[in-house]
Amino acid sequence: ELYVVLTAGCRDKDLPHIEGHLAAFKAKGGDVDMHVYDERGLVALQGPKAMEALQPLVGGVDLSKLYFGMFVKTDVNGSPCFITRTGYTGEDGFEISMPVEDAVSLSGALLASGGGDVVKWAGLGARDALRLEAGLCLYGNDLDETITPVEAGLTWTVGKARRAEGGFLGAEKILGQINKSVPVTRRRVGITGLKAPARDHAEILSADGEKIGEVTSGTFSPSLGKPLAMGYVKAGFNKAGTEVQVVVRGKAGPGVITKMPFVECQYYKP
Repeated sequence: ELYVVLTAGCRDKDLPHIEGHLAAFKAKGGDVDMHVYDERGLVALQGPKAMEALQPLVGGVDLSKLYFGMFVKTDVNGSPCFITRTGYTGEDGFEISMPVEDAVSLSGALLASGGGDVVKWAGLGARDALRLEAGLCLYGNDLDETITPVEAGLTWTVGKARRAEGGFLGAEKILGQINKSVPVTRRRVGITGLKAPARDHAEILSADGEKIGEVTSGTFSPSLGKPLAMGYVKAGFNKAGTEVQVVVRGKAGPGVITKMPFVECQYYKP
């Protein structure tokens, strides 16, 4: 049994994609069904005090033994929930799926936890700044259907068994890039040393002024107090320390290719 959370903005594309492949699998005799949980909501609780805030509301589960990536079914504030120790901020935290009718009351209980000073609301701007500081990709910006895991620096997502089995969508190109029989023409990189935040589609130039790529995500980092950017450059320009130029508001300014994450991730691990 799998419980999959899709990016909300991709729902209308992802569901038909999954349904189409399920139909093909079932046509070959496969036994599989899908249920869309429109009756459930999702709340993300992120940050260094996430466990402190959530533990008093959870009965029968010691969250100190629930490590990054793990899953448990349990009651939270009396509501039957699915909890994963995951998130998309680079911080410790949890994602909590509950019956949609309990979403408001459960959120209120989290906000009140610890005397009301531990948990605060945060919007997409805060989450996006954190995920960029952590070097995490945003689909639609840093990832799309044309970008391979190898180009994105996500080769680790293609496991050994998957590589050996092959046959998945894009396998010929992806496995070819992994095996170096297919050239990798671009690489995802981080950029620092900017004088101003560079937004998506800003051009990235070599030190000599040649266009070598473009920014896919950019923001001002509250944690580091400086602008950060992520983007793709031609292979060969992706080495950390390479000096580049980034065009912001029509003017080329300095930048330096930088390893990611920009801010060390705080995943809770044994």
